This record gives sequence, C-alpha cells and structure tokens, in this order.
Amino acid sequence: MIKAILIFNNHGKPRLIRFYQYFAEDLQQQIIRETFHLVSKRDDNVCNFLEGGSLIGGSDYKLIYRHYATLYFVFCVDSSESELGILDLIQVFVETLDKCFENVCELDLIFHMDKVHYILQEVVMGGMVLETNMNEIVAQVELQNRMEKSEGGLSAAPARAVSAVKNMNLPEIPRNINIGDINIKVPSLSPF
Repeated sequence: MIKAILIFNNHGKPRLIRFYQYFAEDLQQQIIRETFHLVSKRDDNVCNFLEGGSLIGGSDYKLIYRHYATLYFVFCVDSSESELGILDLIQVFVETLDKCFENVCELDLIFHMDKVHYILQEVVMGGMVLETNMNEIVAQVELQNRMEKSEGGLSAAPARAVSAVKNMNLPEIPRNINIGDINIKVPSLSPF
C-alpha cells in the first residue's frame, strides 16, 4: 500500500504532499525534511529504491523515487508493493502530467494544484492504485475539463450569483432582519 506521495524541488520545497496514513502535521514536516535529505544526497546513477526513514516506518517501508529536471517524485510504500511497479506508476503519473500540461514544469504544479490533485486521484486513491493506463487517465481529465467549461467554471460563479439575486422575486427588499436576539438593519439599496 502507498503510505505517502511527496513531490519536492531540488531545494526541498514541497510541491505536492499526500499522506494516506495519519501523521501529525509537525511529524509530516519532519518526514518531508528527512525524505528530502535521504533522496537528494544520492547520486543519479544509483538505485531509486531505499529503506524508509526512521520517522516513516524504518525497514518496513521503502522510498521509491525518480528525479526529473528540478523535481523529485517520491512514493513511500510498505513491503507489499513492487518496487518496479511503483517506478512504472511514477513514470505514468509524470507522463500524464506532461500530456495534460504540455511539457509539465514545477510552475504547473504550483499554479494548477487542483488539476494535479485531480490527476493524482485518478491514479491513486486511499493509498491504492486505481488506474495505470495513461490514455484512460487523460480521457477522464479531459472529461472533467469539458464539464467545468460547460458549467462556466469557477470564474462564472460570481456572475451566476448576481444573476440569481436579480431574478429573485421579492415583493420588497427587507429593511430589518430579526434572528433571535440579533437585529440587523439593512440600509437602503439602489435597485439593480
């Protein structure tokens, strides 16, 4: 089972953190620091598997990682997971990000965090691998994008709210609102 997915840059700044096992926030920060130090000090020509750090479970857990340009993709897994299977999963995740963002970079992870989390949830949920077919994942992301566009997306929400208020059929604008002990006086508002 996957216990955590950590993505950080070459300087140790977290770009995506997902824990599938509960850890207190201060312990999560220590795990991130320890994982970065374990992974970043290794040469690029050594094995991409290493024993989990002392904070995340020691020898019962493995850290499996890939280093792409300025980002480390680290999966912390228990002993039941296949190292090569997780390496392949990291590759699928990165290639999916690359297809969805057209040459993914660190800034895409920062400015499109919601989309990155959605893609990750298509791949892994609750620490279990859901999908490894990149074409299926991309199809689901495109479907989500089409749904957002058809609904007007979040950017249209204020306009829809104003339109809904304008279309309300109130006989008159309430001047005093009483809720229990609270009395609210509504100032005179100009009509829309």
